[in-house]
Amino acid sequence: MPFSWKDDFKIILAVCVASVIMALNINTFVQTGGLYPGGATGLTILIQRLSEKFLDIHLSFAVVNFLLNMIPIYIGFRYIGKRFTLYSCLMIVLTGLLTDLLPSYIITYDVLLISIFGGIINGFAISLCLRMDTTSGGTDFIAIYLSRKKGIDSWNLILYFNVVILLIAGFSFGWDKALYSIFFQYTTTQVVQMLYKRYQKKTLFIVTDNPVKVCEVIYETSRHGATILKGEGSFHHNERSLVYSVVSSDESKKVVDAVREVDPHSFINTVKTQELAGLFYQRPTQ
Repeated sequence: MPFSWKDDFKIILAVCVASVIMALNINTFVQTGGLYPGGATGLTILIQRLSEKFLDIHLSFAVVNFLLNMIPIYIGFRYIGKRFTLYSCLMIVLTGLLTDLLPSYIITYDVLLISIFGGIINGFAISLCLRMDTTSGGTDFIAIYLSRKKGIDSWNLILYFNVVILLIAGFSFGWDKALYSIFFQYTTTQVVQMLYKRYQKKTLFIVTDNPVKVCEVIYETSRHGATILKGEGSFHHNERSLVYSVVSSDESKKVVDAVREVDPHSFINTVKTQELAGLFYQRPTQ
C-alpha cells in the first residue's frame, strides 16, 4: 500500500482512540469486576495478580503486556504485514502506558453489568483497530493469521483458547470472577464478529440474463471469480443463467449494488458461508 498522509493519520487516530478506550475499560470495568479479558491482556492481568498475591510485587502492565506480545508480533511481521504490525505495536505500547498512567474509575459494582458492558466496549475497541487494518495485539495476531492461512473465521477458536486463562484464574482467585469473565469474553467475541467481517464470507446466487456482465462486475468490485450455471425458469420455462460466487462479507453489499446496476432485474440470494475449501483471494495486509 503506498504511503498516504491521510490514510496513515486516520489509522494513528483510530489507534489512539482505541487505546484510550481499552485502557479506560481495563481500569474501570475489568479491574473493578476482577475480570480476565482473555488474550495477552487477560494473561497480563493474571500475571500481575499472581505476582501481587504470591510475591507481593506489583508489575507494570505495559512491560508485561509487551513481553507477552513478542511472539505474536513476530508472527505479524513474518506472516501478516510489516505496516500492519507496526501500527499494532503502537496500539500495544499506548494501551500499556495508558493503563499504567490513567486513574481507575468505579461506575458500578454489579459484576454482571461490568461483564456485559465491559465486553461490549472491549469488542468495540478491538473492532475499531481491525477495521483500520491494525490490531490490539496478542491473540488478535494469531486469529488473523489463522483466518488468512485456513480461510476460516477463527475468533471463536481464540475464545476457546482463553479457557486456559480462566482455569488458572479460577483455581487461584475463585471461580465466580472466572465464570463472569466468560460473559465478558463471549460478549467481546460477538461484538467483533458483528463489526468486523473481513474474514467472514458470503455466497451469492444470482439469477440473471446478463451473466457475463455480472461476472465482470463481481471481479472488478471484489477481485473474486464466479461460475455460470445454465437453468430454466419454472414459470415461463425460458432459459436463465445462475451466477455463483463467494465474496468476503464486508464486500457483499458493494458487490450486490454493483450487480443491480448492470442488471436491475437480477434475482440475488445471499447466504452466509460456514466453511470454505480451495483458493480464495484475500486482500493483502501491508
